[in-house]
Amino acid sequence: MTGIGDDPFVTAVKPLVDAMGGEMLPPDQAGVDDVVLAWEGEDVVAVRLPQLADSLDHILLALERKQGRPLAELDRKAKQEVVRILEARGAFSVRHGVETVAGALGVSRFTVYNYLNRENAAKSE
Repeated sequence: MTGIGDDPFVTAVKPLVDAMGGEMLPPDQAGVDDVVLAWEGEDVVAVRLPQLADSLDHILLALERKQGRPLAELDRKAKQEVVRILEARGAFSVRHGVETVAGALGVSRFTVYNYLNRENAAKSE
């Protein structure tokens, strides 16, 4: 990030980019799929967004950090809450999302589907 690190705009958006698992680079190094952010008419930074599958891994790691321990060590209620959070964030629209989440939680795919069904049944009541 040479040349863009001390810009106040870059400093302001960095936590968001980090939370998404993105990468920041100078605007002149942006690829066609990168998002160039401008401030007051000037390109300041380019953001390279992660692939969806990488985003899911990033979200799982962030949830693990938030919980303070591996997700597989959580109790059933906490795992159900993790599944609710992941569903709200679109984790299960990613190919192999259920399998990835099941592995992180240390449960079967069937269990993840049960958690999802329980959540959807509660919403429809």
